[in-house]
Amino acid sequence: MIHEYFVVTLAAMLAGIGTGLVGLSAATAMVPLLIVLCPTFGGEHGAYMATAIALASDILGSAVTTAVYAKNKKIDLKHGWLIASCIIGMCTVGSIAAYFTHQTVLGGFSLLLCVAIGIRFLVSPDSKERPEKDGNVKLTIKEIAVSLFFGLTIGFGTGFFGSGGGMMMLIVFTAMLGYERKTAVGTSTFIMTFTALIASVSHILIEPTIILECWDYLLIAVAVATFFSLVSARFANRVKGKVVGYVTGAILLLLGLSMITINHLDRLNMPYLLEYLKVLGIYIAFIVILAASLIIVRFTTKVPDYIFRKLLHIVAFTSILPLVLSTNIWWIAAAVEVLFLLLVITALHFFENFSFYKGLFVEKAKHEVIRSFVALFGLMTVMISVFWGIFGRGHLYIAIGAIMAWGPGDAVAAIVGKNFGKHKLQGRYIEGIKSVEGSVGMAITSFVCLLPVLLTMSSLPWYISLVFALAVAPAASLTELFTKGGWDTISVPVVSSLLLCLTMIWC
Repeated sequence: MIHEYFVVTLAAMLAGIGTGLVGLSAATAMVPLLIVLCPTFGGEHGAYMATAIALASDILGSAVTTAVYAKNKKIDLKHGWLIASCIIGMCTVGSIAAYFTHQTVLGGFSLLLCVAIGIRFLVSPDSKERPEKDGNVKLTIKEIAVSLFFGLTIGFGTGFFGSGGGMMMLIVFTAMLGYERKTAVGTSTFIMTFTALIASVSHILIEPTIILECWDYLLIAVAVATFFSLVSARFANRVKGKVVGYVTGAILLLLGLSMITINHLDRLNMPYLLEYLKVLGIYIAFIVILAASLIIVRFTTKVPDYIFRKLLHIVAFTSILPLVLSTNIWWIAAAVEVLFLLLVITALHFFENFSFYKGLFVEKAKHEVIRSFVALFGLMTVMISVFWGIFGRGHLYIAIGAIMAWGPGDAVAAIVGKNFGKHKLQGRYIEGIKSVEGSVGMAITSFVCLLPVLLTMSSLPWYISLVFALAVAPAASLTELFTKGGWDTISVPVVSSLLLCLTMIWC
């Protein structure tokens, strides 16, 4: 019992720091610690009870954080009222749905989210800031669409996963709605105050034993999280954003990896260790050999920059094949991907200030290569975990098919468009100038690469495979055409995987 009090106190402290620094919800730190280290939260609805306590901690923690940011005039609901309304409205629905979901799904998501957010802050410690918007300007159609989509999804996630949605709100506010980082944090914690209240009450009404059996944990968590939220919020408003980002990233990454390790101690035996080392060796050998060959080509020939970039992409996305074919254990494949990603991030961060790095990678923006690797390898990790870990190896073809629908086609689109694109495509929804030829080339290539995956790796009839390849390929091309800011690395595979999920009807 005493050690559980210590764990709850530590979890609440980390939760408060995260809330005050960058507006993270308490669940990001609290839920992984509670479900892994406290037997009280290991029962049938243990994760559900842990999320309820995290949400309760978010109420006052977010409120005091909001007060600090409001004092510094860092809250803006003139453009955030719509997304705030959607989030608040949907959080109860998510809370009800969470009760009927198995604890493993909730806990596993929390651990992966913790690691992902930690990596995100280490790669990009300070959110991109944009000029403040004029309060008299009305919401554009794009802003309305963004607010509705993310408001509804974040709201559902708030109740379902027990997260206040702070991380997602921070990304949406800064990257899509034009808020500068501190204003985004202040606005998101303001919204979290209400969503946490609604979701917490919903959880407790559905499962009253949270109050009856865990009232002492609840009081400790609320008090500690509130105090550290206040302290860290004041700290965040006095130092540079990059410092805040690095501190947050390091804490979350170490926390997430530690909890994943502790949660799988029963699996850490010699056979699994040898299997992990074998897969890691095969994976690194595949990438190093091909990447080294490309680097030699880069410095010994006059290969154009855009072709070299696409060749690197080919090495990166095809790496999913040796990874999943070299083991029958999904979590080993995912763990190898995570370790490799950390090694890549560390190496690129170290070398990116050297002159040869700038000659090797021609970046359009700072940290572009690092962000690209994080997006791709992170996405592959998630897809392996979902379509293999959750749905079973029989659905792994969805993950591989989605990656193959994007990678080769994206490379062909760039090469064909650059050399043979005569019919130009441009407009407000298209970034830069693209071509009909490039888009058609991507659609054809995506079809050619996706169809063999469906025919050989799935149990689908050949005609169903053909129909889905014909449907997904042009969808992937259109998604790439209308995706801006280099986010096609994520948008195309996600859209493709969602379409391929419909094939489960025939499996």
